[in-house]
Amino acid sequence: MTADRRPRALVVEDEVLVAMMLEDTLDTLGYAVVGPAHRLRDGLAAVEREAIDVAVLDVNLDGARSLPIADALAARGIPFVFATGYGEAGLAGAHPDAPVVRKPFSIDDIGCALARVR
Repeated sequence: MTADRRPRALVVEDEVLVAMMLEDTLDTLGYAVVGPAHRLRDGLAAVEREAIDVAVLDVNLDGARSLPIADALAARGIPFVFATGYGEAGLAGAHPDAPVVRKPFSIDDIGCALARVR
């Protein structure tokens, strides 16, 4: 069996169905999925222990904001995309260079946003 050489994408999303859709989307786009992490602490732990090339972050994780995960990724030089129903307004100016994909999104929306950061 050969090792999976696809880029590794961390999924941080608290809604199970959205996380499953993101997993399928990322797989179709050629990424190996890490996670999904459904809570802030799980996302932070994944950043610490997993090899990650890129991440897709929901902004609101069951009432907790994912910005500490974004901060940890940025500190490691790992690019990320926000996927949120709040749009850029939900970020309050945090990480202004990170693409924001508004929910509901399509495979093309995610693919274009990831292409911008890769």
